[in-house]
Amino acid sequence: MSTEPAGAAPGAGSGRPRRRGRPAGPASGETRDRILTVAREEFSARGYDRTSVRSIGKAAGVDPALVHHYFGTKEQVFAAAIEVGLAPAAGVSEVVAGPGGELGERVARFFLQVWEDPVTRDPLLAVVRSALTNDTAAAVFRTLVSRMVLARVAGELAVPDAEFRVQLAASHLVGVVMLRYLVKVEPMASARPEELVRLVAPALQRYLTAPDVHP
Repeated sequence: MSTEPAGAAPGAGSGRPRRRGRPAGPASGETRDRILTVAREEFSARGYDRTSVRSIGKAAGVDPALVHHYFGTKEQVFAAAIEVGLAPAAGVSEVVAGPGGELGERVARFFLQVWEDPVTRDPLLAVVRSALTNDTAAAVFRTLVSRMVLARVAGELAVPDAEFRVQLAASHLVGVVMLRYLVKVEPMASARPEELVRLVAPALQRYLTAPDVHP
């Protein structure tokens, strides 16, 4: 005979949380956004290995079960945080397709604008730092960068070996990020953005358009 009180929901009192539909409305959206913001901060400050769903929930002021509810595993939380952080960089595909100067210059200027703005730079730095410290985090980062940025840009290039060309350009730009924003090596760290655009643009132009670039 059941010992549950009349009218009790199935599973009540069993000690196991019941899965419900996601809460709706502004409050749930704000909670989800807060968890993502805190997750980026935790991954940045503690690294992927030392960050847990529990620590994210504690820092966000919510039960860790709610973090699982919205995002799933720690790997999935990290992927969601990266996707939000990469969103501004994904706009480079529109820059490639659009007008205004040579392609290399447009890409270099867009890239530096994203990284020079603290609002967009800080989330990107958080996920990059985490990706550098853990193989799982690196794999998630690599997959999302390929899907959200590299594949989109390659799709806009009407040249042979577009994917390889985009990877070459990305490797050049990642080097700038490492030296300027992570390691902060001088004089790279304090160089004027427009000067960097002038110097980097010709290399990007060759990678993306020159006929002799191929794997």
